[in-house]
Amino acid sequence: MKRWLKRPEGSNWGDFGEDDQVGRLNFITPERRLEAVQEVRSGLVFPLSLPLNLPKAGMWPPRKGQPPRLQWTSGPDATLYDAFGAPGLKGAIDLGNDDCAALNLQYSTQWDSLAHIGALFDADGDGVPEKRYYNGYRSEQDLHGTEGAAGVRVLGIENMATTCVQGRGVLVNLFKAFGRKKTRVDYELLMSVLDAQRAVVEPGDILCLYTGYGDAVMDMDSDPATMKGIESSFSALDGNDARLLQWITDSGIAAICADNGAVEAKPEGVADGSAHCEPGATFLPLHHHCIFKLGMHLGELWYFRELAVWLEAAGRSRFLLTAPPLRLPGAVGCPPMPVATV
Repeated sequence: MKRWLKRPEGSNWGDFGEDDQVGRLNFITPERRLEAVQEVRSGLVFPLSLPLNLPKAGMWPPRKGQPPRLQWTSGPDATLYDAFGAPGLKGAIDLGNDDCAALNLQYSTQWDSLAHIGALFDADGDGVPEKRYYNGYRSEQDLHGTEGAAGVRVLGIENMATTCVQGRGVLVNLFKAFGRKKTRVDYELLMSVLDAQRAVVEPGDILCLYTGYGDAVMDMDSDPATMKGIESSFSALDGNDARLLQWITDSGIAAICADNGAVEAKPEGVADGSAHCEPGATFLPLHHHCIFKLGMHLGELWYFRELAVWLEAAGRSRFLLTAPPLRLPGAVGCPPMPVATV
């Protein structure tokens, strides 16, 4: 039985198949990957992830948890720290260390899976909105098993991981255009920056937005006030601009990554709790449009400083991007270790 009778206006539900779980990553075809490989001319590589212990403890919303916590793995006989030999093997001189981590998957550099954002939508046409996700997947029947149990059964990050997420990245240097100034980047502003920087975005590309926010996270001290200060600085996409959302649809880009906290500008009043939504509105309209409607993964809190400097000096904006997340079944977000090769 088909999961939906009608789809949200402007969505692509069903375009990649009724059971598709990777969305716009379908645009990264073998031909597009071959084009991306042609961007490799120097053999240099740049890491595009923050250290996963940034932002520092106490500087990020409590719902995001805490930085990773490492500890030694405990074996049957002892903690595996300078552990001798192996059980039942006497006389060996080998030493070994094993550890484990408690990792909040959307704390630092991350991909959002297509299970990250859903919406109330009347997909059955019966006048009653239901909890739905990309491609009409239902909350209770499809996504979740036992109520409250962790992990999702569909749209998890493992689907993204198996595509290998390798294609052409296009860096747009919003920091050069706007500096450390709060700016809501709408369609007109984005187009002006693309023109000024001669950055060409084509179908199947991964759009990478360098705002400078990630640099500030990398450089900040241990004062929590520092984090609050940068929250109101730097640029972000204006998710309320309908022309911008339509451009995202029409451009054919496969994904968007940014070095800020949400890709799009958060509503005014979020920090002090005074923000509110109109009835029927969405809190993060770009997330709603990209993840829920288009099946487009979003990357947040990436790091672009050294890559941006090199690309500008070389008069380039394109590179080979390799950025699969961990193949962790059921996760709704996950850190990658993205690499730019130029």
